[in-house]
Amino acid sequence: MSGLAYARAASLESATEVIGSHRAAEVIAGGTDLLQRLEEHVLPPPLVVDINGVEGLRAIEVDDHEIRLGALVRLNQVIESAPVRDAFPAIVEALIVTASPQVRNLATVGGNPLQKTRCLYFRDQSTPCNKREPGSGCGALEGRNRINAILGGSEHCIATHPSDFAVAMAALDATVLVVGARGERRLPFTELHRLPGDTPHLEHNLAPDEVIEGYRLTRTPLARHSHYLKVRDRGEFEWAICSAAVALELDHGGRIADARVAVGGVATKPWRLGQVETALQGRQATAEAFAEAAALSVQNAVAHGDNAYKLALLPRTIARALTELRERL
Repeated sequence: MSGLAYARAASLESATEVIGSHRAAEVIAGGTDLLQRLEEHVLPPPLVVDINGVEGLRAIEVDDHEIRLGALVRLNQVIESAPVRDAFPAIVEALIVTASPQVRNLATVGGNPLQKTRCLYFRDQSTPCNKREPGSGCGALEGRNRINAILGGSEHCIATHPSDFAVAMAALDATVLVVGARGERRLPFTELHRLPGDTPHLEHNLAPDEVIEGYRLTRTPLARHSHYLKVRDRGEFEWAICSAAVALELDHGGRIADARVAVGGVATKPWRLGQVETALQGRQATAEAFAEAAALSVQNAVAHGDNAYKLALLPRTIARALTELRERL
């Protein structure tokens, strides 16, 4: 932590000005991921900009059309929000299985989707990692890769994205509200993160001077009928090896009028499965239909040794999530 500088921003405008003028500066709010990296000496920023004093970012705003989450809303605030539980159950379910209650009391919805990967090679500075040191190589490709991605990888990186919350947000068509030196803009949540390609150290589509202000979630019958399922190695405080956020809207005949499917623990970013969604539409909501559509999830998957089990686990996780959701409808 030697040489770390600290600044406290009174507004988003001042925060964007500071981070825009200091190369590699990072925003801190809950700090649950950043502080761990500082302890591990993994990509310590030269400057952290504290935005906890910025007014207006701690609220959950509700109306008949949408719900807005400010960037400083803590994860447990979302879990405890009755309107969010009612309108977006997959989001609450994803947060309930995230970390521990103590971490959720600190972690923010603005920071959670931007947390760094749990790939062993990113965290171990004695090994090559293109995310941590561009051009050094990807140790996971031929190394210990049981937890790594089968979707969205490249010859430069197969690290998985770790956020449960982000998977649910991608499934439910959330909008990201961003503030920067050039003003405000919005982008679909599915466009927040980048594929690794040959630049895996560039993880998102925020400009260097931009900060997440919050999110907008449109209230729909589809979002209200949603579910999140997480598969992990142990029951508590563990990262997903596979997860699925699903949503279904059925017509009066029991056919699927609309569907959403996003997955985590298997991809380099929160991963929407449009081909699975399309295959579900118009089908009766049966176990057979779920299994046939879910099988399409691995069409473009690439396994690397120890993570080959995810080729079977992913379709089963999606089908199980859809079945559990159908039982509620």
